[in-house]
Amino acid sequence: MSNKKRYSLLASSAAVAFVLAACGGGSSDNTETDTGTGNGGTDSATEGDDAEGGPLTFETRVENDGEAIEGGTMSIGYVSDSPFTGIFSWELYSGNPDFQVMQYTMGELVGSDENYQIDDSGAATMELDEEANTVTLTVKDGITWHDGEPLTADDILFAHEIIADPDYAGVRYTSDLQNIVGIDEYKTGAADSISGMTLSDDEMTLTIQYQEVGVQMLQAGGGVWTYAAPRHYLGEIPVADLESAPEVRERPLGYGPFKVDNIVPGESVSYSRYEDYWRGTPILDGIELQTVPTSTAVAAMENAQFDLFISMPTDQYDTFADLPGYSVVGRDENSYTYIGFKLGEWQEADGDEPAKNVYNPDAKMADVNLRQAMAYAIDNDAVGERFYQGLRRRATSPIIPNFSDYFNEDVEGYPFDVDEANRILDEAGYELAEGEEYRTTPEGEELVINFASMSGGDVAEPIAEYYIQSWARIGLNVQLLEGRLHEFNSFYDRVEADDPQIDIYQGAWGTGTDPTPDGLYGETAPFNYTRWVTDENTEYMEQMLSKEGFDTEWRAGVFNEWQEYFMEELPIIPTLFRTEVFPVNNRVGAYDVTVGADPDQPGVAYHTWYLTSEDRATE
Repeated sequence: MSNKKRYSLLASSAAVAFVLAACGGGSSDNTETDTGTGNGGTDSATEGDDAEGGPLTFETRVENDGEAIEGGTMSIGYVSDSPFTGIFSWELYSGNPDFQVMQYTMGELVGSDENYQIDDSGAATMELDEEANTVTLTVKDGITWHDGEPLTADDILFAHEIIADPDYAGVRYTSDLQNIVGIDEYKTGAADSISGMTLSDDEMTLTIQYQEVGVQMLQAGGGVWTYAAPRHYLGEIPVADLESAPEVRERPLGYGPFKVDNIVPGESVSYSRYEDYWRGTPILDGIELQTVPTSTAVAAMENAQFDLFISMPTDQYDTFADLPGYSVVGRDENSYTYIGFKLGEWQEADGDEPAKNVYNPDAKMADVNLRQAMAYAIDNDAVGERFYQGLRRRATSPIIPNFSDYFNEDVEGYPFDVDEANRILDEAGYELAEGEEYRTTPEGEELVINFASMSGGDVAEPIAEYYIQSWARIGLNVQLLEGRLHEFNSFYDRVEADDPQIDIYQGAWGTGTDPTPDGLYGETAPFNYTRWVTDENTEYMEQMLSKEGFDTEWRAGVFNEWQEYFMEELPIIPTLFRTEVFPVNNRVGAYDVTVGADPDQPGVAYHTWYLTSEDRATE
């Protein structure tokens, strides 16, 4: 969160994507400081210099001429084929659609700089004591919820209590929170309070005792839950009932720059400015957000229906790049698309045994040779160029290039190589008998691989078909699950539930702003949807999170080794690194998505947005 480690499930416009905030932190992971909706530059995209034109690059800020009008309502088109479920709670929501509608209203505690490291620009300050294993969060004075009640550190404590409640059914009770002293006893009902969390007498400071602290905690979203929930508003509602409560679904209470006025479930949200917002009264009177199907997004832009488009489908970029009345700005996403292999199952907590992922060595996709061959068989360079006009490119690692200190540039990944794919399968015993179309298993049995993929955008189906055809060319019988693509919410419900009909699936992660991958690939991480677990991987995760990691050069070395190991084991195939683009109408005075930009600079944080005309620009 504030651009943090809020792992997310992205709903894709072609290949897939996801924004489930995992352990602490989500393309979507943004904050009031970094709008996360992307702002752009005055110029349009420019091409790189590779032989095919190369990946496109964009300005991250746009400024338009004209004085700010008084008030006005900014209209946002959220392009998505999946309706938002309307869970207005950092602790309870899971999908990117809900993040997109929450971000203007709920509020976030900490700010971060250009390196995603926590600074003092947020609603609270944070101090880490390496020797005492404590983190201290202090809420700034004068910050109020939308009903006028003060925001306090007790609201941060309450947010932790929600997640640690025995009846909590969400996905955020991960190793990050389990690291807090006394929280497991609270989770099991053996204690009435969390012994490692101490409020100051004035309830403005919360000190959290951890079993161990690590350098990742200095990163936005890197292990400290930096969100608050209004105890005075939600405290009497049983945690088991919170997700469906009107106070969460219909009348959410935040402390962000805009209040929720009206919600049409799954379709639209109306917001009005909060006059007493702690950073200053917003310039706009309000915001109107509406979901727009990917099939009509370009037409909506042609008709100048919205001031800003978010989650604009990159596969349609060439159809809207030069439309009059708009500037297109963009940046590299903190996300990647991937193909995951189902390798085990999630095991719920049982007595003293914590909930965890359990690897199944007999799973259909357990043979690393099969996984590697499938990776070599697909040409993701071509997918990025042809389906996304250069706005996506082949991924080589589960660590994104934006985390430059930790991204291993020497890892090549799996470039397209059909001969190598066939060689691996032949040597591993996947025989292709003469005259047969498909290979058998090394035991001589039929091999059918069920592939789940999401609907969304014009290229979702063609890309899924391309992958299936590519695998058929090396003799693998891969079938689209139930012969069709699946809607975002039902897709992730089945993936999360380890549906036995799914052997492989195509998804995408919003990484948040902390590179540490324990929330996606750790043994106790609910988001480890492949259910891949090894002793070596667990040791790498422990090293990344250890105190030795305060030596950042040593920690970077661990990351580099882990990426080599991960890409050899290949529990997922990272397929595409992604660029996000945001068409901004020319009546928007300024719009800025530069990471770490000053939140009070016009166009950066939501309260600084302004319009220069009563009418939307058409040229």
